Amino acid sequence: MIYIDNNATTRVADEVVAAMQPFFTDVYANPSSMYAFALEAKQPLEAARAAVARLVNAAHADEIIFTSCGTESDNAAILGVLAAQPRKNHVVTTAVEHPAVYNLGEELQRRGYKVTYLPVDRGGRIDLAALRATLTDTTALVSMMWANNETGVLFPIAEACAIAHEHGVVFHTDAVQAAGKVPIDVEATGVDLLSLSGHKIHAPKGVGALYVRRGTRTRPLLLGGHQEHGRRAGTENVPYAVALGAAADLAAQHLADEITRVGALRDRLESELLARIPNAHVNGDHAARTPNTTNITFQYVEGEAILLSLSDVGICASSGSACSSGSLEPSHVLRAMGLSHDEAHGAIRFSLSRYNTDAEIDAVIDELPPIIARLRAMSPFTPRELMA
Repeated sequence: MIYIDNNATTRVADEVVAAMQPFFTDVYANPSSMYAFALEAKQPLEAARAAVARLVNAAHADEIIFTSCGTESDNAAILGVLAAQPRKNHVVTTAVEHPAVYNLGEELQRRGYKVTYLPVDRGGRIDLAALRATLTDTTALVSMMWANNETGVLFPIAEACAIAHEHGVVFHTDAVQAAGKVPIDVEATGVDLLSLSGHKIHAPKGVGALYVRRGTRTRPLLLGGHQEHGRRAGTENVPYAVALGAAADLAAQHLADEITRVGALRDRLESELLARIPNAHVNGDHAARTPNTTNITFQYVEGEAILLSLSDVGICASSGSACSSGSLEPSHVLRAMGLSHDEAHGAIRFSLSRYNTDAEIDAVIDELPPIIARLRAMSPFTPRELMA
């Protein structure tokens, strides 16, 4: 099997499995208890918190809250800020956010909030002037992703955050697809809240984190006990928090490799496919992208047919967000970028990790062109000159 769908999820690193294993069996105490055995769980929990803080360059480890996933982190950030500012009813986000933010915005509209979805251009880029123009005295929050999950396009987070702060508006970023792929520095960018997810950086599914800058007014999403400094009730999931801490340390160690070696693999895959397959084009800004992601439209064929054919030869890729894969509708991200219905339906996302090899990329380069040729031969929309 060749797995190039790492924006959907990643394999759990062997080092991460080893780090979490003792906390299922030997060190099973509740970290909130007062006896010495509980400290054996509490201390690794706090060490993991510090590791996540280092990954995003948070000034204080207690600014990190462990959550169950990126979606919870996004919801906790947005709903928490709104609950702390009941007199403000306006949220600004983008038209290409992950469903965890995009669909929450739609729900907020049903609850009576005003939500502005900033448009993007053909390259998936945001117009910062449009952001500035939409902010008002009633704006509570700007939520803008650090990197797009479908195209890898990077947003100007520091600049957007500065604009929000000029208007006294809290700034949140969904950094789920950026963590471990590009440098993240919450101190340099000034963001108030940042979400990330473990299973995108080689930790298990079921754990995430939310960075909350000291002094940011927010209310907890989950109420109950005093865990996580009173900001998220519920007994901490120690094995998975430890796993996220281990994955965060590994992500920091391998960041240079992600940018250079994985980036080179992505570039070679992309350039060879474009050279061998006519009427194919990359979706999104070619320069400002995460180094592991390319999204390519193959005209005149359906993405689902491409994916099934790739699966038949043991290659795993995606047609967009894994959270939307059950839908027959074209990607809202690609449609917001101005792609036609047919162009969006013919798009495939390839997302690599540090575990991918040159041999795997060679195999994809060899396998995909004949698949596209065969599917185009069956399509009534394929021009005759491509059938020759």
